[in-house]
Amino acid sequence: MSRLLLSLLAVGGVLLSQTLAAPMWIERQFLRAAELIAPVFGRHSPDSDVSIDHSSWNDFLARHLVAGEDGVNRVRYGAVSKPDRAALKAYVAKLETIDPATLDRAEQLAFWINLYNAATVLLILDHYPIDSIRDIEDPWDRPAATARGVTLSLDDIEHGIIRPAFRDPRIHYALNCASIGCPNLAAKAYSSGDIDAQLDAAARSYVNHPRGVEVIEGKVVASKLYGWYREDFGDSKAAVLDHIRLYAEPPLRTALEGKRRIDKYRYDWSLNDAP
Repeated sequence: MSRLLLSLLAVGGVLLSQTLAAPMWIERQFLRAAELIAPVFGRHSPDSDVSIDHSSWNDFLARHLVAGEDGVNRVRYGAVSKPDRAALKAYVAKLETIDPATLDRAEQLAFWINLYNAATVLLILDHYPIDSIRDIEDPWDRPAATARGVTLSLDDIEHGIIRPAFRDPRIHYALNCASIGCPNLAAKAYSSGDIDAQLDAAARSYVNHPRGVEVIEGKVVASKLYGWYREDFGDSKAAVLDHIRLYAEPPLRTALEGKRRIDKYRYDWSLNDAP
């Protein structure tokens, strides 16, 4: 994510709320470009056999992630104990000691996704209780972690490393921004051995959920992810729909027949908080 929605509050008198939003072309102007923050973050080691232990992240998710009947995964932020929080911080600190350039491509992608998601949960825990991640000042621009001694924000990890280094639209289904409108926080850590299957599963889950894509009275209503990051999904509304069809299950695929544009975008920034 980025601070585009916060920035838009000052643009052209446009007020952002649940009922009024800036046109997508305006919102897109505030997105950070997908550009490597340093060449080293685009390197990997194809012959590496290094395997990272993500069991601490798996343990945290097993205790605190709740799969809702509505298809949305939520976190019991209020129930996270001091020892669990300390263990999560220790996990992030362990990842910070690893040089990502020493990892093969799949291991490196899993590394970055898990680091991003764990750091986001820690950010929420540091400010909880809140109603939305947007209640935090500059949530995506503040220091979140370090790699190779470089201090990184969440935006640095997403837009300065993952998007430009991997060029895979499925990463948008893996990165969680602690919001209801965002693709689910996965119930298990991403791992190099089955990361392609995990990314495909995340894509199918989001595309076929109403907060991802829905056809209402003949109109295609989609998540703002497809507007903000249109260039990653195909760089035109028609191409984005072609991407969506790759993962659409029969009911949605049928509803999308003949559709060549997205008619409306929406996004719910409410915290993915579980009671």
